[in-house]
Amino acid sequence: MHPNNPLPVLKHGWMRALLFLFAFFSCAILAGMVSNLIITGSLTIVEGKGLAEQKLGSIILTVGIVAIMVIALTVIFRRFIDRRSVKSMGFHWSPFQADAFTGFNLGITLLGTATLLLHATGNLVWSAAHLNASDLLKGFILMALIALIEEIVFRAYILNNLLQSLQKWVALGVSAAMFTLAHASNPGISTVAVANLLLAGALLGINYIYTRNIWFAVFFHFSWNFIQGPVLGYTVSGLPLQGILQPDLKGPWWVTGGSFGLEGSFIITCLLALTLLFLYFIYEKNADKTIKAS
Repeated sequence: MHPNNPLPVLKHGWMRALLFLFAFFSCAILAGMVSNLIITGSLTIVEGKGLAEQKLGSIILTVGIVAIMVIALTVIFRRFIDRRSVKSMGFHWSPFQADAFTGFNLGITLLGTATLLLHATGNLVWSAAHLNASDLLKGFILMALIALIEEIVFRAYILNNLLQSLQKWVALGVSAAMFTLAHASNPGISTVAVANLLLAGALLGINYIYTRNIWFAVFFHFSWNFIQGPVLGYTVSGLPLQGILQPDLKGPWWVTGGSFGLEGSFIITCLLALTLLFLYFIYEKNADKTIKAS
């Protein structure tokens, strides 16, 4: 083996992925404990704020601490266990700007389609509109951090390493299952929500298995969460947020998503499945062209 390209400390990619997942969960628990200590020690400062605002502030603080820990953890694992560069996980920006643009717009398109379907079937009306720059900024920061953290963990590191041990579709399925497991304790989780999380994990990872680049997933994940919660006012994976629009949902839980939010709706199941199939055919077609051209 060339000295500039040494073997990883752990031979099997799936072992590195599993160890990293355990370390990530440990960091999340530790971040929650640190955040609670900070919030508890600052009660006199936040006493005049509303309960919802205090809760959102606590969540942003926790996610911020997790982000710092995840970045440090990823650098340590990649440099000293994988023995490869951090950038090789898929952080090259050029020439993947088009993938990032596609991912961002895909999130908006799917949420817009689901919203129109809910409205057309009489399951959704808008009860009010509320524009608060502070709420929108907090939502932006929170969703940007969540998108970056989860894509670094589940696509850039875990899926990257699984692809070194498993066939690409198996690796994609396992990473999607791990992504779903990380959300299993979210409030309002249901069987439809679990199916949607699995589909979302696959959809977020399908570009990666063809390009080994993370920006499609990061921008798709961000636009999905940000438009869904801070803009359209839906609950995001069980997390209620103040949105610009105030939706009034009526109908069975498997249509509206129930307390889990729109991600628990069977409408989303259909849209995610169709989009996943569409991208599969597109990527496979382009892959065939690349093989024939070479």
